[in-house]
Amino acid sequence: MVGFATHVPPQRYIGRFSTAEATPDGHPSGWQTVRFGDVETETRYRLVERPVGGDSTAVVRAVSDGGAAGLGRALTLDPQRYPVLSWRWKVTNVLDEGDARTKDGDDYPARLYVTFDYDPSNFGLVDRAKYEALQALGYDQIPTRALNYVWASRVDRDTILPNAFTDWVQMIPVESGSTKVGTWVRERRDIRADYRRAFGGAPPPIDGVAIMTDTDNTGEAATAYYGDIVARRPPSVQDSNLDWSDLND
Repeated sequence: MVGFATHVPPQRYIGRFSTAEATPDGHPSGWQTVRFGDVETETRYRLVERPVGGDSTAVVRAVSDGGAAGLGRALTLDPQRYPVLSWRWKVTNVLDEGDARTKDGDDYPARLYVTFDYDPSNFGLVDRAKYEALQALGYDQIPTRALNYVWASRVDRDTILPNAFTDWVQMIPVESGSTKVGTWVRERRDIRADYRRAFGGAPPPIDGVAIMTDTDNTGEAATAYYGDIVARRPPSVQDSNLDWSDLND
C-alpha cells in the first residue's frame, strides 16, 4: 500500500487586494461590510491604485469621519499550519484622543481583527452568563475570542491589553504614535504566540478576519490603506516556491 503526502501550500491569501475584482460598491470581492447597530456613520472602504514598494498596485482605502464599520470575510484557517500573519498598511494620521485603555479612546486609524472559533461551552460561570445574555438580546455573531492588531496613538508597542469593552477581545499595538505616519509598514505576527500570551493555550481555528478604521468614539477623522494579507507556514518549513525575503523588510 502506497501512501501519499498531502501537499500543504506555503501560504494562503486572506486578502489578495492587489488582484481582487471590485464589487459595485468598490469593495474587494468576497469582503463584506461589518456594521455596528448603534453607529450611524460608517467607514467607507474602496479598492484604489496606490504606489507600494515602487510599483502601483490595488489596495483598500479606508476613510472614517466620526464613524465606524469594518470590512471582513469569513474563512476557516488552521493557525497551527499557517501561524505567520503578514500584511502591509499605511495611515495618514493617528488620533489625538485615541487611547486603547478607555472606551472613549477605543478608536484606531488602522486595525486587523482576527476571530477564532472558540467553543462557548468552555466559558466559566460569569462569561457563560454574559454570552447567554448577548444571545438573548439578539446578537448572533459574538466574538468569543479575538486578537486585534492595531495602530495605536500612545500605548507601548507589542503590549497586550484587554479591549475597553470586553476582555474576549485582546488588543496588540503593533505600531504606536506618528513616527511612521505616511509610509507603508510591513507587519509580521506569530498568531500562535500572540494567542498564547493573550488567552493562554493553543489557538482554535480562525473563523474570520476584518480590517477596520474607526473614529466613532473620539469623533475624529482618519484615512488608512491596507495591502495584501497573507497567512504563511513557519519560516523553518523550507519551500523552494516561496520567497521569504519580504518578511525581513
